[in-house]
Amino acid sequence: MEMNMSFSHDMDDEYEKLIRRMNPPRVVVDNEACKNATVIRVDSANKHGILLEVVQILTDINLIITKAYISSDGNWFMDVFNVTDHDGNKILDEGILDYIRKSLGPESCFIPSMRSVGVKQSMDHTAIELTGSDRPGLLSEVCAVLRHLKCNVVNAEVWTHNTHAAAVMQVTDEETGTAITDPERLAKIKTLLCNVLKGSNKSSLAKTVVSHSVTHTERRLHQMMFADRDYERAGEDVLDDRQRPNVNVVNWYDKDYSVVTIRCKDRPKLLFDTVCTLTDMDYVVFHANIDTLGTDSYQEYYIRHIDGSPAKSDAERQRVTQCLEAAIARRVSEGLKLELCTTDRVGLLSDVTRIFRENSLSVTRAEVTTKAGKAVNTFYVRDASGYPVDAKTIDSIRQVIGQTILKVKGNPEDNKPNAQESPTRFLFGGLFKSRSFVNFSLVRSYS
Repeated sequence: MEMNMSFSHDMDDEYEKLIRRMNPPRVVVDNEACKNATVIRVDSANKHGILLEVVQILTDINLIITKAYISSDGNWFMDVFNVTDHDGNKILDEGILDYIRKSLGPESCFIPSMRSVGVKQSMDHTAIELTGSDRPGLLSEVCAVLRHLKCNVVNAEVWTHNTHAAAVMQVTDEETGTAITDPERLAKIKTLLCNVLKGSNKSSLAKTVVSHSVTHTERRLHQMMFADRDYERAGEDVLDDRQRPNVNVVNWYDKDYSVVTIRCKDRPKLLFDTVCTLTDMDYVVFHANIDTLGTDSYQEYYIRHIDGSPAKSDAERQRVTQCLEAAIARRVSEGLKLELCTTDRVGLLSDVTRIFRENSLSVTRAEVTTKAGKAVNTFYVRDASGYPVDAKTIDSIRQVIGQTILKVKGNPEDNKPNAQESPTRFLFGGLFKSRSFVNFSLVRSYS
């Protein structure tokens, strides 16, 4: 059976390659069409997941997508993106423009199937995936265990949301600087980390995966959080409705679409987060319109399930709504932003997170990178008791770590979710004149 499935996948790949040769993707990068953005047009043969692949390529090079129009009815996929850099300027760097053309054009590899979620083998490091219940000091405990096991963390990304925590870490052997391959040692790492994740609550769900595979970290974190059902909320944990992203799901029966509309505070990678969630829930985006006005983002998707049907029930529409709300909230950086930049050394992450824990700070999100012997780490922290972070505490921590090494980059007030008080507007308003367009907007009540 396994051989038959492998043969089927190989045949699918060969068919996709044939279609690609017959209909190579076309990419146009235009700096003249729009006054304040670079316009990127992508035309190619259509397949499930292609929108996510294109958005992923653009966001991975830190472009800001301010507007987008997507159409993929039939066998052809057409996208138009307006993009800028983080300062709101057009993309004029020829190196970046050339990379976009090559990454999305005929020479690219973005067309072949991503059924493996971008997995590839690596002997440079060992990948560790962690999921479990969040608690103050958890990251410090994980880093301390890795330090004790002589593992050096070279890259990591940590998300927390709705009492859940997920992390993807890349570690190397402390002595050799290469991947850890000994099965007994890997089993010990897995067991000890799983015990840390469970904490004193031994019945708590916790999962540790150790491998030599490389995945797209942010997509994997979304998948891990989704599998851990972080979108389910207990009554006492529910956000105030004014702070919740405005997400609505309705059915348009004339065209057999479910229409998803989102209004929320705009931020980098927002489009990636929503498209990633729809794709991993097995929905196909046939049309979409994305717009940004001031600090607000408006997104509208016309979707069907991969089986060709719109959402079939109120329960399915509610699940889509909750999962999109969670996808948007996971990357909302609540807390004070701290940036650490220094020469890398073994145990650095363990020492820094221990100092945070000893000063009653919880890490809500973290990005850890190592490049050319330099550690560049970003932490979002808040007081473990829920109070605003005290300035004296930060000053004390900076005195210990180093004033020039650890810098404050944000204000807690700036990172609170944006209140949504006005209703979501429809970007394609003229399409909604049919009486057969039945509104199933979800009105949720919580005790």
